[in-house]
Amino acid sequence: MKDLVPMGEITLTGDTLRYISLFEKITGTQVKDCLETEEKLVFVVEKNQGSRAVGKKGENVIRLCNLTGKNIHVIEYSDDPETFVKNVFHTYSVQSVTIEDRGTIRHATVTVDPKVKGKAIGKNGRNLRIAREIVSRHHNIQSISVA
Repeated sequence: MKDLVPMGEITLTGDTLRYISLFEKITGTQVKDCLETEEKLVFVVEKNQGSRAVGKKGENVIRLCNLTGKNIHVIEYSDDPETFVKNVFHTYSVQSVTIEDRGTIRHATVTVDPKVKGKAIGKNGRNLRIAREIVSRHHNIQSISVA
């Protein structure tokens, strides 16, 4: 069994901790969270550290991609749920984010450029599932839909 380190509600594995260490060393930024999927590593960095994490012309992301063999996705953290959801979908030209309570569930509807709606959702809903997991780890939002 992999070593698990609890981080609030977030549990990080030994592998994830190594990815965070590598990311912080290369980018000089602070990682708040890291989610590993089969083909992607998603890093949530502290507020105002997004550009620095990505690097000039994406050099840090490219370097990390080469070192890990995975796609790298950087999200800037925000205390504001709406801003954070916008940041999670920032590569898809977000037009608006609406957060509402639906019974006991808090739901976010993200409106993106119609040309990239399919990409935002991802093959078999993969990107949407990843977004949902990242958002729910940091804010009280249990469901997300892309419009």
